[in-house]
Amino acid sequence: MTIAQLQQEIIKLKKEKDVCILAHSYQAREILEVADFTGDSYKLSVDAAGVENSSIIMCGVRFMAETCKILSPEKRVFMPNPLAGCAMADQMDKKFVEELRNNYPEYTIVAYVNTTAALKTVCDVCVTSSSAVEICKKIKNDKIIFIPDCNLGAFVASQIPEKEFKLLSGGCPIHASVTVEDVKRARELYPNAELLVHPECLPEVSAMADYAGSTSGIMSYAQKSDKKEFIIGTEISIAEHLQYMCPDKSFRTLTTKLICPDMKATTLVDLYNCLKGEAGEEIELDADTIRDARKCIDEMIRLG
Repeated sequence: MTIAQLQQEIIKLKKEKDVCILAHSYQAREILEVADFTGDSYKLSVDAAGVENSSIIMCGVRFMAETCKILSPEKRVFMPNPLAGCAMADQMDKKFVEELRNNYPEYTIVAYVNTTAALKTVCDVCVTSSSAVEICKKIKNDKIIFIPDCNLGAFVASQIPEKEFKLLSGGCPIHASVTVEDVKRARELYPNAELLVHPECLPEVSAMADYAGSTSGIMSYAQKSDKKEFIIGTEISIAEHLQYMCPDKSFRTLTTKLICPDMKATTLVDLYNCLKGEAGEEIELDADTIRDARKCIDEMIRLG
């Protein structure tokens, strides 16, 4: 079966089975083409909450599927490949955060949305990479513990010097692998290109960028800019997607190290088999977890 034939079968099956397909921006092009909604993790969850379909398939990683279930507990939520986890989301557990709260009771605990449902149950507010600065500014408390990504936390702290941030060792190992030397090499290869990076990169890398922001922010910047060449410092799929969106511009990858194996784990065949009921995993969360994790997501919506 060709990719086109497989896509046609997927489109047919999702209609027959009343399924909404969500695909994160880091997914392969052939998956994005059959999805009902594409974008970053939180946008997809909000999109899913607004649809009438009885079932959702999240082509992304586990914490994204969990967030969908939290926001749409009445819907059945599936992920096509159960192995698609997130190294950052799994770095801290609920017990660790409970100890943080006991040790630093005067701090507000801010959790990046790239965390497990269990972790969200013991945090005060969630943020996305695009909303983190705005939300942390609006938090009344001047003392903030930002988890788990210390690089994104450092970026947020640099924008709000009047507040005290406590950062811990954690973050995205893929983005954190990018070095200053990688940036220098890319600048030498593409001297006329603007550098756009995700703030999950090291602070010294973000500081060298022409623009640092979320995945959606990077894509929006590149599409609206009158510049013609860009170096993309986030998952390499974004450079490919932007090339389709803006064929009159050139998009270079900052380094080939920026490949997320968990995002690449889900294939078009996985999605097809999940729709047929022959693969994948249904996300199950108990009522207490949904209720408690929803609190910090609702607070994100209120402040954002």
